[in-house]
Amino acid sequence: MDKDATRRRADEQTRALHEQAVAAGEKRLLTRTPDDGRLYSYAADEIGFARAGSGPIVTSAPGMLLLGLFFAAVTAFSIFLIAAPAANGQDPLWEAIVLTIGGIAGLAYAVGLALSEFRARRIRRERGVPDPSPRQLN
Repeated sequence: MDKDATRRRADEQTRALHEQAVAAGEKRLLTRTPDDGRLYSYAADEIGFARAGSGPIVTSAPGMLLLGLFFAAVTAFSIFLIAAPAANGQDPLWEAIVLTIGGIAGLAYAVGLALSEFRARRIRRERGVPDPSPRQLN
């Protein structure tokens, strides 16, 4: 049997097991592994955050922490925008509070996703599960 036929057969078996698990009420995600491209059915706690979408996306916990660092910088800059006019005896620039709120929300979101991915990575290592691909099938 050629390599493609073997791969299709393995994929069909994985899909069947995945569908059985989903039918039994398990929350699972079907995706390929990045190393050899084989199909794998991940339990919800093994997946971390969703790696879906078009174009460049953040696919790792360290990447999400870098995104969080960006939002922290936005927050710090917005606080500077609010307070800087007061140093010159002017009224604070309260309009920049919108930027502060957005920066804090973005920071909280990015850190939450990074923590979720760190937990999922630990669970995958404990269970011997391969890392998921940056792109998901379902």
